[in-house]
Amino acid sequence: MKVVTQLDQTVNTPTAIALGNFDGLHLGHQRVISAILGTPYESTVVSFDPHPQEFFTQKPRSQLTPLPEKKMLLERLGVQQMVILPFTQSLAELSYTEFMECILQNYLQAERIAVGFNFRFGKDRKGTIYDLKRVWGDRLTIISEQSLSEAVRISSSNIRAALANGNLDLARRMLGRPYSLTGTVIYGQQLGRELGFPTANLLLPDRKFLPCNGVYAVHVDCIYGSNLIGVMNVGVRPTVANPHIGEFHRPVVEVHIMDWEGDLYGSEMRVQLMSFLRSELKFHSLEELKQQIAKDCTSAKRMRSLI
Repeated sequence: MKVVTQLDQTVNTPTAIALGNFDGLHLGHQRVISAILGTPYESTVVSFDPHPQEFFTQKPRSQLTPLPEKKMLLERLGVQQMVILPFTQSLAELSYTEFMECILQNYLQAERIAVGFNFRFGKDRKGTIYDLKRVWGDRLTIISEQSLSEAVRISSSNIRAALANGNLDLARRMLGRPYSLTGTVIYGQQLGRELGFPTANLLLPDRKFLPCNGVYAVHVDCIYGSNLIGVMNVGVRPTVANPHIGEFHRPVVEVHIMDWEGDLYGSEMRVQLMSFLRSELKFHSLEELKQQIAKDCTSAKRMRSLI
């Protein structure tokens, strides 16, 4: 899949475009994207970086799907091209008519467009789906709001809330897949090996959204296989954290792969979150921690039927 990240780069045209931020690529996003597949035009997902909200507030915004993960998921959906528009002051100043003319018509040569029902664009978000409709007519597809129930609307913010509460099932139903973390295996304190439960520490993209601290049953994909079961801890490791280094600025993510041995340092690992087992706890001794990890592994094995 072709990826374009600057406006001076060429794009494959003419295009059928899906417009939006698409963080998470949940089921609602997938409906928007499905509308541009299978046309005679280059299927193109158009998004923004940084997120407009992050640009205006100047506050870092975590991501459910950082760019490499989003690229992989879009390729699986069959998208041919991804265009990331740099959200700069000059882009923010474009009126909705200028955005349609300069970006959608001239740059992207959009023949078909798909958007969500609440899509807004242009300076002060004055552009609406009705403005798009006036230009593209029946070549515009508007996807209505999608919900799991009357009380649960499928949205990136609701997925974040579910993950923050340890409700993996709800997040999975909105995403259409388990939430996953993909990172590089790095060296840790090696304490897990001493306890008999060696762990792989994951270095994740800086802005990757993390679920609530705690212990999870996970499905592990790595260079040695894709049908491995593991236990993952997300948190500050209160039992073993060194008090002299201060608080962790970001939770540590470490995974113990059950019934497996090997060297993963430097390789990429993806973990799919299958079940929230418990909150992170502080134990009085390493022996207590070891006994609890053994119990966590037993609990995770019971979740094998979910994978």
